[in-house]
Amino acid sequence: MTKAKTAKASAKKICVTQVKSSIGCIEAQRQSLFGLGLGKVGKCVIREDNPCVRGLIRKVSHLVTVVDSNE
Repeated sequence: MTKAKTAKASAKKICVTQVKSSIGCIEAQRQSLFGLGLGKVGKCVIREDNPCVRGLIRKVSHLVTVVDSNE
């Protein structure tokens, strides 16, 4: 049980910020932004760095910026 706690605590985090509007984008890209927790330009969310989140970011890479978070 202690291994699970330490693995979860040491998970890498990234900060995803929306820098462009989703107006004119296809529905799948809007849904990806919603899945990341974004929706307004300038909003920033902190997520775990895993393949699922990276896939969502790849879909909307032209709308967001990604920075490593040291929390």
